[in-house]
Amino acid sequence: MKKLLLSAAIVATTMFVACGPSAEEIAKKEKATADSLAKVEEEKMQAEAEAMAAKATADSLAMAAQAQATADSLAKAEEEAKAKKGAKKPAPKKTMEQKVKEEVKKATHGKG
Repeated sequence: MKKLLLSAAIVATTMFVACGPSAEEIAKKEKATADSLAKVEEEKMQAEAEAMAAKATADSLAMAAQAQATADSLAKAEEEAKAKKGAKKPAPKKTMEQKVKEEVKKATHGKG
């Protein structure tokens, strides 16, 4: 009876080991895992490259807009400068003495 149980145990163990994945199956599974990781890494790199390209485009557009705004400001300043050359100069501010004299003149109606 012991020999029969021992033989059955050996057969069961052998069948159990034989039913497991073979070395080829394990290698295929590991290769598939490595391939999928490589694919994910490649997609990540591609997404980063696209994001950098989009940021560069946005930065270029922002710089162009800033340059245009600067050019517009310079053009406006030049126009204002040309307009000021032809216009009268503003009257100088009056001193306190001049203001007092004017008030006295108004109060006395120019008689004194």
